[in-house]
Amino acid sequence: MISTHIAGYRQQFFIPDGVIYLDGNSLGVLPKATAAAVAKTVEQEWGNGLICSWNTADWVNAPRRCGDKIARLIGANAGEAIACDSTSVNLFKSLLTALALQVKAPERNVIISDIDNFPTDLYIAQGLRDLLASRTLELKFVKRAEMESTIAAFGARTAVVMLTQVDYRTGERYDMKAITALVQSKGALMLWDLAHSTCAFPVELNACNADLAVGCSYKYVNGGPGAPAFVFAAKRHLDTLDAAGTSAPISGWFAHEAPFAFDPLFKVTRGIERFTVGTPPILQFAALEASLDMWLTVDMHALRSASVVLTERFIAEVESQCAGFGLTLATPRGADIRGSQVSFRHAEGYAIIQALIARGVIGDFRAPDVLRFGFTPLYVTEDDVVQAARHLREVMQSREYLRSEFRARGKVT
Repeated sequence: MISTHIAGYRQQFFIPDGVIYLDGNSLGVLPKATAAAVAKTVEQEWGNGLICSWNTADWVNAPRRCGDKIARLIGANAGEAIACDSTSVNLFKSLLTALALQVKAPERNVIISDIDNFPTDLYIAQGLRDLLASRTLELKFVKRAEMESTIAAFGARTAVVMLTQVDYRTGERYDMKAITALVQSKGALMLWDLAHSTCAFPVELNACNADLAVGCSYKYVNGGPGAPAFVFAAKRHLDTLDAAGTSAPISGWFAHEAPFAFDPLFKVTRGIERFTVGTPPILQFAALEASLDMWLTVDMHALRSASVVLTERFIAEVESQCAGFGLTLATPRGADIRGSQVSFRHAEGYAIIQALIARGVIGDFRAPDVLRFGFTPLYVTEDDVVQAARHLREVMQSREYLRSEFRARGKVT
């Protein structure tokens, strides 16, 4: 049963009439507070305050202010997270930082990741290897089942292990504490991608002794399309970097110790601000902060309980209502190793999702054959779950997905 605490948040979101939205794991819906926050930033702070608002409205500190709020949602302390750039850019910066922290161990030249990781994470690692050709970085991308043995085998040579906590296709969840401990026992650093974790369930970076992490804020966090991402670095590592005088991973002007001194020589700032680069996008920060302020009132353990209720109910409803139609569960049945999504496989997955969207049930598709449904308990109800399964059954029974308009693929799937 979903608690009244969680159920009460639904009224704080704009949800179009006739829509069952099961894609909050890709883009969260619009919080009602966001529209007012962005309007205030546009009309009052930009419209009337103009450039003075960098100081009077504290625009300049938006990355740190939002970062400290995000820190509370991911089990970190103030000063260990900052909001900036995109997840991919922050991953690049984090990998460079991990290598800088391993500078006294040049033999550690291996980066390990899951071959089924979100592809952009793998692309960033490949680009970094090519950029740092003189360091002869070696990439080991392996299947989940081979991860622990690979970490053990390459431990003495590994600089950093880079994993997404929740698999974007299947929703399978790594044990953050156990994997982090294993990696660190081999002298390597652990870098987590929290794209499908933040505000999906309680995240405890410091309790798990994580080294570095990145994540986005437009999925479960509801920060809006293109919302600033974030980067986390444990204080012990920030102190090490500061003590060593290590430069910023990207030496942009906001990472300078005195950006408005306009010194032609770069001097890195101290602490988490070393991860900032250029001017923060203030309108996007206004939207993000409105959502963060709402999330800071949520009981994350109650949220997780509601997520388990919704995901288990959806699995049961689909397997009951859609038996015999070739849908295969891709998501783990065990709630302890599942994020807040449920995925099924079917050869006609793309067309099936398009048929559901036409009916007002919005999920999404991931190649090659995954129908993906995300559950954000703040605005998804048990009735939504039952009705979504009913629509799926009707689509399969009627074979609606064979219609030509559902088979033509758009640029975004």
